[in-house]
Amino acid sequence: MAKASRNHTIRPPRWTNGQDWASIIDMASAEVIRAEAATGNRVSAIGEALRFVQMSGVFYCPSILSEPWGLELPAMDDTVWFHALTSGHATIEVEGEVRSVLPGDLVLAPHGNGHRAWGRETAPTPLVFELPHEEINEHYAILRHGGGGDVTNIVCGGIRFDHPAARQLVASLPAVIHIEASKSTRSDWMRATIDLMAEETRTLAPGSEAVVSRLCDIVVIQAIRTWIERDPAAQTGWLGALRDEQIGTAIARIHAEPERDWSVASLADEVAMSRSAFAARFTELVGESAMRYVTRWRMHVALDILRRTDQTIAATAAQVGYDSEASFSRAFKRVVGESPRNARAA
Repeated sequence: MAKASRNHTIRPPRWTNGQDWASIIDMASAEVIRAEAATGNRVSAIGEALRFVQMSGVFYCPSILSEPWGLELPAMDDTVWFHALTSGHATIEVEGEVRSVLPGDLVLAPHGNGHRAWGRETAPTPLVFELPHEEINEHYAILRHGGGGDVTNIVCGGIRFDHPAARQLVASLPAVIHIEASKSTRSDWMRATIDLMAEETRTLAPGSEAVVSRLCDIVVIQAIRTWIERDPAAQTGWLGALRDEQIGTAIARIHAEPERDWSVASLADEVAMSRSAFAARFTELVGESAMRYVTRWRMHVALDILRRTDQTIAATAAQVGYDSEASFSRAFKRVVGESPRNARAA
């Protein structure tokens, strides 16, 4: 591990691309598949959606906090904040929801909302980026803060998702997700993962930085899939549609092959439904027509391509099923609100 720098204030995380923990995400997706298979349910498009949850950036900060302590994390667009408590006690408030957090618990603020955290005693909550810390590198810092009393250890951090499937999945989540260790089943490996995270952050052995980074990815994916499995709110809306045997399959086909010449009839054929029954059920579950969903999905995929690569607009149009760059550009502006060229420059 690189030698830590002197103490100074935390800078807002500088996100970088290129970190793709596909193998770890596949592990989390496999957990969903196993969970559904165990209950005799058909594997839905939920696993497919999780497969696209690939982190484009991560910033994490093992924090040693002594009573009394408090801190505030700012709102950050397109960021999922997470807090994994390894020892002690914390209270976290997100959008007016106050959660008491115990060892082994994990709390997510999926929409990047600003929030506060404190210990057993009330204390001021200064902005976390203004507190002294040890910077290991641009993605990893260690925070020591508080009044010198009983210690709480918590790993805090933020991650970003770039793929449109991941962004839609995150947008479907509530303002706060709290996974409580006390309510985990014996087969749930959340606590084991957090325990390993605690060990790695305590020892700071060679390679700990890489291990903790990957563990952060794992616990976030675990939290999302646990909420999907257990919370009734995940049975409605887009997530509910993904669970539907026929509509979920159709959505998975659209996601996998945005370039296909989809129509209501061809999608209905894919799932052995009549055209009229498919169109009505898709709109009922998803909240928009099948073809509008196809167009919106294609534009989100195109936006991702334009921002990640230097591929030409014409090639991008072809990749999402458009023969004409002009017709693609019109559809893109209608959905995204700006031209492909401007969106790439943003």
